[in-house]
Order: sequence, then C-alpha cells, then structure tokens
Amino acid sequence: MKISIQGTNLELSDALKLYVDEKVGHLEQFITDVLEARVELERDAHHHKGPVYRCEVNLDVPRKHILRADCTEADLYAAIDGVVPKLKHQIDKYKEQQKGRDQKLRRSFKSIFPWFK
Repeated sequence: MKISIQGTNLELSDALKLYVDEKVGHLEQFITDVLEARVELERDAHHHKGPVYRCEVNLDVPRKHILRADCTEADLYAAIDGVVPKLKHQIDKYKEQQKGRDQKLRRSFKSIFPWFK
C-alpha cells in the first residue's frame, strides 16, 4: 500500500511519518486491495480552545470506492489513533458489501448454470 502524507500548518518529522506509516500500514492486514492511502495532518492554531490537530485518511479501494475517516483532538498522535478504529469499521462494512455482492452474483450464476458451485 502506498501511503502519502501531507501536513498543513505543521512540520512533518521523521518520527511522525514513521508513526503514521505504522498505524495506517497496520490496516493492510484487514484489507489487502488498497491502492493508495492519503493522510492529511492539520494544525488549527486559531481555535478558541488552543491548538487543535486533525487527521484525515482516505483509502482508495477498487471499484471507485473511497473509505474516509477523520478525527480532531488536542494531540496529533491521539488524532491519528482516533482515525484507525473508524477506518477499521468502514473496512468491515466494505467487506460485508463485497461479500453480499459476491453471493448475489453466485446465486444468479447458479440459476443460469445449474452445475456452477
């Protein structure tokens, strides 16, 4: 999986890039056909509660689907950690949809070709 990281209003350190690669790369064990993962990290310094960090992740999967999640926290690492369970939930939903689509296709083939398993 190709992971591209973009930072807005903050500097991307090597440790931060490694952390994002580890967390987002970990999702590859749940779904293997991800084409690209785009990660956007943003710091909003003009928020009334002080600096607020936002992490947004877009996963490009086949059949023109995009799985997207974002999280806003007071700590950048917490924002990255908050995105991962949301993406895991979307991956599970996507896999269930694909499973249902495959079952429907198998049923239609079975009605046309009785010898099809």
